[in-house]
Amino acid sequence: MTTVLTQPTDAKSLMRRAAYDARAAQPEKETASAAATAALLQLPEYQRANTVLWYLDCRSELRTRHALPVALTSGKKIVVPYCTVDDFGANKLGLWWLQSMDELIVGKWKILEPPRERWGEAGKEIATEELDLVVVPGVAFSRRGGRMGNGQGYYDRLLGRVRPDCPLIGLCYECQLFDDLVVSSHDVFMDQVVTEKAVYRGQGRG
Repeated sequence: MTTVLTQPTDAKSLMRRAAYDARAAQPEKETASAAATAALLQLPEYQRANTVLWYLDCRSELRTRHALPVALTSGKKIVVPYCTVDDFGANKLGLWWLQSMDELIVGKWKILEPPRERWGEAGKEIATEELDLVVVPGVAFSRRGGRMGNGQGYYDRLLGRVRPDCPLIGLCYECQLFDDLVVSSHDVFMDQVVTEKAVYRGQGRG
């Protein structure tokens, strides 16, 4: 059985480094990403959702960009995040209703995002409460839904505000799964974790 442990920050940093390395070394990323996103699209929770938050991959993350054009033709409202700050200067994700991939440019950390001058545009910004499903990236996951992020807190803050009935779906390569994942007390558990090989039922937010 998978266990999730709370350990000192240095242990978490070591595991994060190991997860980064495993993700970077993942062979045939395009093939694995296509298999994982195909499994995601078949989930009943995804098919029921009307408004879905996808992430836009960067660096060695499981790739979503190839799947987004298809998602945009599905009749669902597709939302993508961008990195900004709140009124107090804390990291937060803005939520953008994506209607065409042409709306995106390369922004912070070379991640695709809407142009800065359009942030906050009426009719394009989506409230967290509108989300029916969130596709969550991560550096590492456990099969029970534990998640380790990049340490910047963007998703931690977002996931704490979504509706209780909004499924959280972790998306990653199988190589990013750890049996003894080091998590913090504030970390949010996924309802499911999807990889190129399997769909795992997480413990969720309980």
